[in-house]
Amino acid sequence: MKTFTLKVFVNFALTGLLISCSGEKKSVEADEKELTPKYIGEEVEYSTDSTKMIGYIAYDSNNDNQRPGVLVIHEWWGHNEYTRERADMLAELGYVALAIDMYGDGKAATHPDDAQKFMMSVFSNMDEATARFTKALEVLKANPKVDTSNIGVIGYCFGGSVALTMANMGIDMDAVAAFHSGVQLPVMPQEGIKAKVLVCNGAADPFVSNQSVKAYKAAMDSVNADYKYIAYDSAKHAFTSQAADSMGAKFGLPLAYNEEADKKSWEEMKNLFEEVFE
Repeated sequence: MKTFTLKVFVNFALTGLLISCSGEKKSVEADEKELTPKYIGEEVEYSTDSTKMIGYIAYDSNNDNQRPGVLVIHEWWGHNEYTRERADMLAELGYVALAIDMYGDGKAATHPDDAQKFMMSVFSNMDEATARFTKALEVLKANPKVDTSNIGVIGYCFGGSVALTMANMGIDMDAVAAFHSGVQLPVMPQEGIKAKVLVCNGAADPFVSNQSVKAYKAAMDSVNADYKYIAYDSAKHAFTSQAADSMGAKFGLPLAYNEEADKKSWEEMKNLFEEVFE
């Protein structure tokens, strides 16, 4: 388990004291302590009939109010620290975030060949993929801190494709954000999409062809889906990951971190959630 604390500072223009409804005074120090969130991140195990999975949930333990829940789906590398860092970032925004495990047993690849095999094992068995995803969704909704009427999903690379595929299948979610995600999907958009969808891709990503983007947009338009597609100029694949440069150089892959696209896409996600979860 890991705990991280974000200090909240409150400025008082006049006396530096709060007066409660009963007339009692509270010191600035007491109020600051009361408002200070305490973020918790901990592993959680869950399973389908055939697969044990190791996830990671992050939340503010000092907030007793139910908050929107968000699933985080990993890149093709698997469930790793990057996925957990994004869950932590969502917890700092006030959400309950569950970084899920789509490969089982917390498997993570260190070589592209293994990552490709893990990814294809999921997409070649959509029944099992759906079971793993829906089980994670059940775990998130079962958490007492989660407002089950407000559920979001974000995914990176492979995880973005999973998120979009599950949205296309009509699984009950409110908002989906996919980052550097393929859009030539195992299940293409069809009637019954419930989620509002955001896709943030790099315009210079060779893994996402113009033809696939046109086909995806046409399919979304044909079913009147509520979506936004953004392509960031000069951004390559994995533009949100600071490890992309080193991994790209190591394996000769067109990966590159792009700080501007990373920050802008995160802001787009925040705007989506604020709009949908209001």
